[in-house]
Amino acid sequence: MSVKEELQKIHNRLDRCKHRLAAAQKRDDQPVVKQFLHEIQTLEKKLTKLKGKQQFETGNKGTEVRNLAFNRAITKAEQADMGKLKKSVRGLVVVHPMTALGKELGLKEMTGYAPQAF
Repeated sequence: MSVKEELQKIHNRLDRCKHRLAAAQKRDDQPVVKQFLHEIQTLEKKLTKLKGKQQFETGNKGTEVRNLAFNRAITKAEQADMGKLKKSVRGLVVVHPMTALGKELGLKEMTGYAPQAF
């Protein structure tokens, strides 16, 4: 399971626990409230750990991409026929500014990274 899927799964469990906690507090059921508070605390710790892992992986990927020898913005014509571009340039990595990697690199436009000029 990927980190992203695991994060989503934990978010869903956390949301469910919070709703059940609210219901238990309305009923004034203290043992159940304690149980859900403990479970929420555990899930939040897991969530923090996974977000750190995801950020670490994104940072590593960003470092790999930055270390490629050549980069330039991708033109609209090249964006229209991305398959042709990727076939013609060996080892090309295209990064969109709206992805996590693009945000980490601080991109303003779609950029291609490759080991040699293209």
